[in-house]
Amino acid sequence: MTLTDALSRRTLVLDGGMSNQLESAGHDLRDELWSARLLAEEPEAVTAAHLAYFEAGADIAITASYQATFEGFGKKGFSRERTAELLSLSVELGREAARRADAGRPLWVAASVGPYGAMLADGSEYRGRYGLSVAELERFHRPRIEALAAAGPDVLALETVPDADEARALLRAVRGLGVPAWLSFSAAGERTRAGQPLEEAFALAADAEEVIAVGVNCCAPQDVEYAVEAAARVTGKPVVVYPNSGEEWDAAARAWRGRSTFTAEQVAGWRRAGAGIVGGCCRVGPAAVTGIAAAVREA
Repeated sequence: MTLTDALSRRTLVLDGGMSNQLESAGHDLRDELWSARLLAEEPEAVTAAHLAYFEAGADIAITASYQATFEGFGKKGFSRERTAELLSLSVELGREAARRADAGRPLWVAASVGPYGAMLADGSEYRGRYGLSVAELERFHRPRIEALAAAGPDVLALETVPDADEARALLRAVRGLGVPAWLSFSAAGERTRAGQPLEEAFALAADAEEVIAVGVNCCAPQDVEYAVEAAARVTGKPVVVYPNSGEEWDAAARAWRGRSTFTAEQVAGWRRAGAGIVGGCCRVGPAAVTGIAAAVREA
C-alpha cells in the first residue's frame, strides 16, 4: 500500500524528534551538521533511533537528512559524491529500521528536506527572510532533493519551512520528480515564522499535484489547531502536523528553554480539525509517540 492510499483510509502516526532520540542515546550533536553528522560517523545510531520510533507505534519515519546539504557537508570536507551517498544512505537507514521492526503493518520512510536556514545552523529556520530570491533558493534545494528522490523514499518531507518564498522554491524543485511530498511550515500563531498569513502560505500547495499533505511542524502545540483547520480549508488536502514539545530553541546557547506543553490528549482535537498525519518534532520522544498511537487507535 502506498502512503497516499493509506492516508486516504486512516490517520497515520509520525515519529518524534531525531535529535533528542540520538542525544538520549548519548550522542553529542553540538556540530553544524547536527544529526546529519551521524550519517557519516555512526549510521547504526540513526537506524536505532528510527527503530525506537517504529517500535513505539510510528507508521512513518523521517530521515536524518534535515541538515544534510551539499554545502553543509562541503564545509566539512566531504565531496559532492560522498554527500550524495550520505543523502541516499539516510533513506536506506529508515528502510533498514522498518525491516528490523517487523511490525506486521506497513511502514513508510519520509526523506527530510530542511529549510535553507538549517544549513546556516544559526536558528534562521525560525525566522526566514534570508535575503535570497525564490530562484536562488530553488537552486540550493534542487540538487539534494533530486538525490533524496533518487533513493526512493515514500514521500519527501519539505519541513520546518519558515517562509512562503522558500515554499515556492521547494514546490518548484519537487515538480516532475515522481515522488510525492508534504509541505510543512514552521509557524507562530496564525502566521509563518517570516510573518506571512498561514492561509496564504498553505494556498501555494493547493494545486500542486506532487503535494499529498500540507501542515505545520516544530511549532508550539497550542498553535496547531488553527493551522490544521486553515490547511484543510484552504487546500482540501490531508493535513500533516508534528509540533515540538512547546519549549523554545535558544539559537545562541544552542539549547531548549521553557517547559513541555505537548500531550497525547491534544491529538483528538487535531484529528477533529482535519489532521491525517500526526507526530512530534523536537523534544518529542518515543513515549509521546506511543501516546499518540494510542490516541489514534482509540478514536
